[in-house]
Amino acid sequence: MDVLAIGNALVDVLAMVSDEELAALGIVKDSYELVDAQTADRLYQAMPPAVEISGGAAANTAVGVASLGGAAGYLGMVRDDQLGAVFTHDLRATGVRFETAAATSGPPTGRALTFITPDGHRTFRTFLGAATRLGPDDVDEEAVAAADVTYLEGYLWDPPSAKEAFRKAMAVAHGAGRRVALTLSDPVCVTNWGGEFAELLEQGKVDILFANELELLTLFPGTLHDAIEHVRGVCQVAAVTRSEQGSIIVAGAETHEVPAAPAEVVDTTGAGDLYAAGFLYSLTRGDDLVRCGELGSLCAAEVISHVGARPQRSLAELVSAAG
Repeated sequence: MDVLAIGNALVDVLAMVSDEELAALGIVKDSYELVDAQTADRLYQAMPPAVEISGGAAANTAVGVASLGGAAGYLGMVRDDQLGAVFTHDLRATGVRFETAAATSGPPTGRALTFITPDGHRTFRTFLGAATRLGPDDVDEEAVAAADVTYLEGYLWDPPSAKEAFRKAMAVAHGAGRRVALTLSDPVCVTNWGGEFAELLEQGKVDILFANELELLTLFPGTLHDAIEHVRGVCQVAAVTRSEQGSIIVAGAETHEVPAAPAEVVDTTGAGDLYAAGFLYSLTRGDDLVRCGELGSLCAAEVISHVGARPQRSLAELVSAAG
């Protein structure tokens, strides 16, 4: 396996709504909130006909790797319910290996309810549900040992059991001579857990770090130059994305600035996830870091050119056409 991703297993439920319908649900446009099961059920029942697909940041990255022609797997927890079945079928249909046994008790499958207004704006209400119940016993040691890179989603670094699952996966990967990648996911994650992320880096538990500029500066406050010099000393490779300014990749004494691929921006959701997919696919092929950054940028450009966090065309064909 090239990449095994571990993260919050969520079903994305996407529905088109008018501004009036959104207001009638008591939701402030362009906002994001975590909600409880009761609120999630109420909103789900009130939504108009919607598209339901497997989601979650790490799952998006796994799908990207598979679309590029790589061998990708995923570890994440769903419940044995309707949305859990949707998640499982949909993710497997993309070519991603997903074998984590569904929970038979506890909260229902997590979902990200996405309300899209005619102007293209997205409003989110997320219920994490079963996703937070992933624990060390759910880590498939054989899958981790077989993966060139185990990719960890920072969003899941919250429940104690999930932290133990991550720590177990790191140990198994390194014990098998494999690499571990971590994405910081969001500045809020870094605000909450930055001390622990920094400790993982200092201890050599993370080989490859993905962060956007704001996340990195939240982790290592100061100037961007100082933050990059700091991260250079605590992991083998760091890829720092900067939206339209491209990315900065550092490894040892190397520093590479890779421009963003041209794109008409429609929806930036999933840009970082697909950048990581392109980067890791290229890295597992033995490409140099500049090429890794270029493939990351190309994949990110595809996903931001349309609504949704998954590629709408074969990334393998896109890379082949780009040369």
